[in-house]
Amino acid sequence: MFVDQVNIFVKAGDGGKGMVAFRREKYVPDGGPAGGDGGHGGDVVFEVEEGLRTLVDFRYSKKFIAYDGEKGMSKGMHGRKAKPLIVKVPPGTIVFDAQTDTVIADLTEHGQQATIAKGGRGGRGNCRFATPANPAPEIAENGEPGQERELRLELKLLADVGLVGFPSVGKSTLLSVVSSARPKIGAYHFTTITPNLGVVKTADDRSFVMADLPGLIEGASQGVGLGHQFLRHIERTKVIVHMIDMSGMEGRDPFEDYTTINRELESYNLRLLERPQVVVANKMDMPDAEEHLEEFKKKVGDDVKVFPISALAQDGLRNLLIEVANFVDTTPEFPLDELEEKTATPRVVYRYEKEEKGYQIHIDEYERFVITGPRIEKLFKMTNFDHDESIKRFARQMRQMGVDDDLRKLGAEDGSVVAILDFEFEFVE
Repeated sequence: MFVDQVNIFVKAGDGGKGMVAFRREKYVPDGGPAGGDGGHGGDVVFEVEEGLRTLVDFRYSKKFIAYDGEKGMSKGMHGRKAKPLIVKVPPGTIVFDAQTDTVIADLTEHGQQATIAKGGRGGRGNCRFATPANPAPEIAENGEPGQERELRLELKLLADVGLVGFPSVGKSTLLSVVSSARPKIGAYHFTTITPNLGVVKTADDRSFVMADLPGLIEGASQGVGLGHQFLRHIERTKVIVHMIDMSGMEGRDPFEDYTTINRELESYNLRLLERPQVVVANKMDMPDAEEHLEEFKKKVGDDVKVFPISALAQDGLRNLLIEVANFVDTTPEFPLDELEEKTATPRVVYRYEKEEKGYQIHIDEYERFVITGPRIEKLFKMTNFDHDESIKRFARQMRQMGVDDDLRKLGAEDGSVVAILDFEFEFVE
C-alpha cells in the first residue's frame, strides 16, 4: 500500500510544575523558599529515515504526544527536562500546518531533523518569586502548555528521473530491465498503482534514480484517475522520460498521447515543462511500429529527438540511458514551491506592529462573559490555583492586560459570571 498524504495530530510536552517548598533559615524565621523549577516539556521532532518509502505507518498512528517535563522538587532542585519525541519520516516528506496550509518543513536528506512542535517551558518554583518584601512566597507556576498542531504530511518522491505516459506503455518493464527494481507488470491498465524506485547504472558507470509512476490519463491534473497522486511526485524530478506506445495496439494515436500527457503536465504545474524531456518510442518490436514512428516524427518536428526502443527485447537502451544521464548531470534542481524560492535569498524586514491584546470577550447564551485567546489561556494554564498568592497574581495580570476594564464596558457587574476555558468565577468590583 502506498500512502502519499495523511493528516495527523502532534502535541509537545507540557512544562513541569514549579514547586512551593520552604526551608528553615537562620535569618528567615518563617522559612526561606526552596521550591525548584519544573523541567521543560519534550519537543516533537521529525527525522528523515532513508529506509522508509511511504507514509503508511501514519494511517494507523494519528497522534504523537511528547512527554511532559518533570515537576520541580524541594531543596531548590529543578525537574528533569523531557526528551524529545523523534518521529521517523521518509525522505521527500513535506510537513504542512493543516489549519493555515503553510509549509513547516521540507525533509529530504537522511538524518535531517525539524522541530515541529516545541515543548512548554517549566513552571517557576517559589524560590524564583522571593523579594525583600515577601521573602517566603507561597506562589509557583504550572508548566507552560506544549505546542499542539494539526498537520498534513505529503510525500513527494526523491527521484532524478520520472517516467510518464499513458497506462501500459511499458514504464514498469523499462524500469525492471535497467535496474534491480521489480515493479508489478501486467497486460492491463493501472498495473502500477504505487510508485517504484530503481537505481539505474549506465554503460559509462554513471548512475541515477528513476521512478516508475502510475500512468496518466486525460484529466489527471484535475484528479481524474490517479491524478494528483502521480503528479505530486514528478515535481521533484530533474528529467522527464516520456514513453509512448508506438505499436498502436491500444487503439490510440501516438501523437495524441504525446500532446495529451504534455497538456496534463502543463495544467498541473507550468514549471514541469521547463524540465528536459526525453521522448521514448517503445514497443518498436511490434508490427506497424516503424510506420507509426515515421508519422509521429513528422508531426512533432525535427526539434524533438525520439529514442526508439523495445523495453521487452532490451533493444536501444544504451543510448537512451546515456542521454538521460547527460541531462541529469547538467540540469539544476528545481525549487519545489514558493517557500523554497522565497527562502533562497532570505530578507528580514523590521516594521512596527501594534501588540495584540491577547484576548477576546463575548457573552454566551448563558449570559456568561467568556474570555478566550492564546495569551490569556496560557497565563490561566500556568497559574497554580492551589495557592492564594498565585490566584492574586493571575488577577493582577488580567487587570494589567485591561480585562477588568473591558468587562465593565460590556456590562459586567458585581457577581457576573466570567469563564475562561472550563473555569468560572464571579466578577468583583
